[in-house]
Amino acid sequence: MSDFGTRVLGTGGPQVSMLGLGLMGMSEFYGPAAPEESLTTIRGALDAGVTLLDTGDFYGMGHGELLVAEALAGRDRSAVTLSVKYGALRTPEGGWAGIDTRPAATANFLGYSLRRLRTDHVDVYRPSRLDPAVPIEETVGALAELVKAGHVRHIGLSEVGPETLRRAHAVHPVCDVQIEYSLFSRGVERRLLPVARELGVGITAYGVLSRGLLSGAWSSGRTVSPGDFRGYAPRFQGQHLAHNLALVEALRPIAQARSATVAQLVVAWVASRGADVVPLVGARTPAQLADVLGAADLTLTADELAAVEAAVPADAAAGSRYPDVVMHELDSER
Repeated sequence: MSDFGTRVLGTGGPQVSMLGLGLMGMSEFYGPAAPEESLTTIRGALDAGVTLLDTGDFYGMGHGELLVAEALAGRDRSAVTLSVKYGALRTPEGGWAGIDTRPAATANFLGYSLRRLRTDHVDVYRPSRLDPAVPIEETVGALAELVKAGHVRHIGLSEVGPETLRRAHAVHPVCDVQIEYSLFSRGVERRLLPVARELGVGITAYGVLSRGLLSGAWSSGRTVSPGDFRGYAPRFQGQHLAHNLALVEALRPIAQARSATVAQLVVAWVASRGADVVPLVGARTPAQLADVLGAADLTLTADELAAVEAAVPADAAAGSRYPDVVMHELDSER
């Protein structure tokens, strides 16, 4: 087992490994994934010292949670921090039908998750997005009742803005906010991160490799499978893609100078943002996992950090992180 060191998700939150494993791509969104390979990857992460697993009840419409349950079978549940998002509504065809974080819906979603995960509690439970029809105080109040009942250990949020975070935290302590944070997505630094630090709330960073775009392995001629999010993500289209890949190439010599991969360099940069930031790596295969976990051993010097940010300045990426219709719905972008 590797010693990654640990970080804490906010004041009084759970202690977790320096890097967490995000499981979204093992169910859908990035093309087909092989279940056995996914299980091998999850188990490999746990064996390597990763203690934070992040999933959502809507990943594969329950598939992600069933996968976690199978991967954890026979293991010490208390050694793993399970972070689960809820609230996204799906259709039988796999489409999207909005968000529901009403108190009754919150308890209902959790009940199904506990059954699929084969556990009696979720360590961090969070609405996946702000429900515009439900005051955040009502949602957090319902989550607080679930904490009191012992079904949830800590409350998290996802993709919220600073004012929503303040309102939520006033009802019950929030341990962390999950939000996209990478060299290509630094909006969190402007408003949310200062407020989170003021309140003692951690940041769980997803999309640290910008859906693979910052991995150093993407190419302009690569095709994606039907249903792959990257087929319509703005940063992967046309001239946007060419511009962004040029930025990635500027990182390659910096990585090579440290005998590291571009992916390791990029993850290490996110990890350098502070002890209150925990990067989630979205590896789907054992080979990808081995690559990104190498970032845990890569501590960047001040000169190297400066070189990275000179190569990819803030707001240098072309294209938004989601299509416009989705960006307009994000509380974190308002």
